[in-house]
Amino acid sequence: MKTLIIVTHPHIEDSLINKRWIEELEKYPEQYTIHQLYKVYPDEHIDVRKEQQLIEQYDHIVFQFPLYWFSMPPLLKKWQDEVLTYGWAYGSKSGYKVGGKKVTLAISVGIDEREYAHNEKYKYTLKELLRPFELTFEYIHADYRPFFAYYGIELNSTTEWIERSVPLYRQFLEEFAKQ
Repeated sequence: MKTLIIVTHPHIEDSLINKRWIEELEKYPEQYTIHQLYKVYPDEHIDVRKEQQLIEQYDHIVFQFPLYWFSMPPLLKKWQDEVLTYGWAYGSKSGYKVGGKKVTLAISVGIDEREYAHNEKYKYTLKELLRPFELTFEYIHADYRPFFAYYGIELNSTTEWIERSVPLYRQFLEEFAKQ
């Protein structure tokens, strides 16, 4: 069973990590379907029914994005607001089309992990900052799984450091697919 990777990066051509992850995953088309929201919807007009049909085809879904202002890129928020509709994702007997699907996040984070702590600059752990995702997926009865994060792009942008992330991400995805 293939895993759907929904990539939301507004400037993927300038990306270091997310672009590299996509390049790697494209080597395995039998395992991954990559769906780049900003490429599919450059005008940000989302085809809701098309997105819902795509989601219905997969049991494993990964939302891959850079952390933006301690949250998600704007198109991903719009996608959630428009695609996860009443009667389809929740709220009626015909809803909960995402129910039971395994869902996770793969996030590139600019700052070092140690700075996401109660006694550090940003006061909250990344897990705490991602709680709205957890609640959203719980609300629509999806099976939310622990996320993957690769920290420190603002301080480490060497090819070696970027390449170190690739096998870690692949291993995370392989384990996620077995769940």
